[in-house]
Amino acid sequence: MSKILVIDDEPDIIKVLISRLQANGYEVVSATNGEEGLERFQKENPDLIVLDILMPQMDGYTFVKRLKKADGDIPIIVLTAKSGMKDLFAIEGITDYVVKPFNADELLKKIEKNLRKE
Repeated sequence: MSKILVIDDEPDIIKVLISRLQANGYEVVSATNGEEGLERFQKENPDLIVLDILMPQMDGYTFVKRLKKADGDIPIIVLTAKSGMKDLFAIEGITDYVVKPFNADELLKKIEKNLRKE
């Protein structure tokens, strides 16, 4: 069973993601900001990360920069309200992105695609 780390500062989004991902056979751990996300990453060793970009304490960009120094290979799918960011995300080391409000089926397809790359 693949483990996914969900990092988002909106509790409702975390609840929806946990519910959908668990219903599709994934183990899910969560964090509400980048600092907590780094701690959970080190403890839980997930197979993929779903990450919000705009968060308090540590935003998604800073999280990715710090994480990529520790583990450059983990797939990261960003949830963002900003469309048209694919080129920037590629530079930042982000694997894929989904624009908010997101379609859960679209996100699941991207998760499955990125986990198969391993």
